[in-house]
Amino acid sequence: MKVALIQLAYGDDESVADRTRRAADLVRAQSGHDLVVLPELWAPGGFDYRRWDERAEPVHGPVASAMADAARDAGVTLHAGSVIERGEPLEPGDKGLWNTSLVFSPAGELVATYRKIHRFGFGEGEPLLIDAGADLVVIDVPVAGGDPVRVGLSTCYDLRFPELYRRLVDAGAEVLVVPAAWPMARVEHWTLLGRARAMEDQCVVLQCNTAGTHARHEMGGHSQVVDATGKVLAAAGADEQVLSIDIDTAAISTWRESFPVLADRRLG
Repeated sequence: MKVALIQLAYGDDESVADRTRRAADLVRAQSGHDLVVLPELWAPGGFDYRRWDERAEPVHGPVASAMADAARDAGVTLHAGSVIERGEPLEPGDKGLWNTSLVFSPAGELVATYRKIHRFGFGEGEPLLIDAGADLVVIDVPVAGGDPVRVGLSTCYDLRFPELYRRLVDAGAEVLVVPAAWPMARVEHWTLLGRARAMEDQCVVLQCNTAGTHARHEMGGHSQVVDATGKVLAAAGADEQVLSIDIDTAAISTWRESFPVLADRRLG
């Protein structure tokens, strides 16, 4: 499975339209990959909370349309990071806004959405501004010359909640994707937690973070690919960078069979 993680950098001086065009061009440059991943909230701004409401859009909005075209042009499955989704509130008092990941097929079709379950902010920030998702999402990603790979979706702060990833494994996930806007101040947590999720769940973990500084927050970068044993196979620095790597997905089941720790679970 050939994967590209686009660690996009941006600041406050770039319009959403310009950033969307630039991101689309970066996706098109990844033709030949099976899966391409962008960071969380790269279009509205991961920490630009004050602009989220005005930049919110439906899942078939302008950012989604640009990403669908880019996925089709490149012929890749594209995890387009996430947008602030605007929709009908599900319950009285809800806001009708979610941090929603979008996944497009190589034909440019929207094949999956994931609404972020765990909202960062300790009662402020995301919990005040957006609604929480509730559904687990695991999808089949086609691989050239091989069988589809089961991929579980999560976003940024979700990484701190291991029970989510256990449930994704129980749903058949072999690869876990984590787009993020994780700040430099806690980047060691980002890299450590990614390795922990890979080791404890015996999955490949794809972590695609943001670079640059926006809304007075320096982003952490350091996107990484971790194999099912916890070994870091590829790692980015702090600046904009594309990580491209071939993953031996057959090694996941081989490791699970030779070291069957998941079979010894007693709780949950």
